[in-house]
Amino acid sequence: MIYIVEDDSSIRELVAYTLKMAGFETDTFSNGEEFFIALSNSNQPELILLDIMLPDIDGFSLCKKIREAYYFPIIMLTAKVEDIDKIKGLTMGADDYMTKPFNPLELVARVKSQLRRYTKLGNLNTDNNAVFRAGGLVINDETKEVTVDG
Repeated sequence: MIYIVEDDSSIRELVAYTLKMAGFETDTFSNGEEFFIALSNSNQPELILLDIMLPDIDGFSLCKKIREAYYFPIIMLTAKVEDIDKIKGLTMGADDYMTKPFNPLELVARVKSQLRRYTKLGNLNTDNNAVFRAGGLVINDETKEVTVDG
């Protein structure tokens, strides 16, 4: 599931449609409060697309707050094009930064890239939440078994 936090409904719908056509499930939010309610009431998303200019909280603060407890990828998707804004977003914990207007195909490529990295590093476990893998190390929390290179 990819969460889209964007106050502009036309951009929110375009991003959701683009990702759905690429085979992703999405959920959309128009402000930070809606997003945090959903985050506390449901499973963690695999990735978040986050606007900076939201009505109730700025995306920089929201990103920092997310990073206090979660490690899934965050891509900032914003109209703020200044280098200082990009640096601030990445420093606050964003994994990538895209500016509007954006190419929908590039957005899909960046989402796939971030998910690939996140999965490869072992933070996203899609098959069984009780089994953690990192390189040749496998830890099965359910059976309390640890193996190295088989």
